[in-house]
Amino acid sequence: MTGTATASGCDVLLLDSLTAIYATDLFKEIRESESFMRVVLFGMDDDEVTFLKAVRLGVSGYLLKDASSSEIIAGVRGVAEGKAVCPPKLCLSLFRLTAQDFRAKSGMDEMPAGKIGLTYRQRELIGLVAKGLTNKEIASKLNLSEFTVKNHVHRIMRHVDAGSRQEAVDVVRARGFLPQA
Repeated sequence: MTGTATASGCDVLLLDSLTAIYATDLFKEIRESESFMRVVLFGMDDDEVTFLKAVRLGVSGYLLKDASSSEIIAGVRGVAEGKAVCPPKLCLSLFRLTAQDFRAKSGMDEMPAGKIGLTYRQRELIGLVAKGLTNKEIASKLNLSEFTVKNHVHRIMRHVDAGSRQEAVDVVRARGFLPQA
């Protein structure tokens, strides 16, 4: 699919959830091309992490697997007109991420960049979460129980006001405690 998508001259590319999982190279090609092609993903789960990853990759539309054919058509038309299409139940996560990014970049955080207030163990854990390790893998690596790791991750998320593991990583990274991905 790569190479031909941007050369096709189409305005909107519609990808199903299975294709979207393997389309990282395609998104890179679209970003690097002179094309103004927009991407709509359909048949997607209402998973916040997947949704935010798609937004970071540059999609303009995200339609859930229970979307009707008329909702898909309206979504494609909306994206073709330059609008963003987002399920209402995932909109809040986008607002929360944007607010966190703004606070982190504008210095409006309650804590200065040099102070995040995480314990040594929590900083160690968030670094492993950032590397993509599961709770089970982290527990094995640090000789902890999965339950203990899960509790630490939830405390970290609550402490940095994040709705997901990835969001917590992004906040900690924005505050300068993790290298940029």
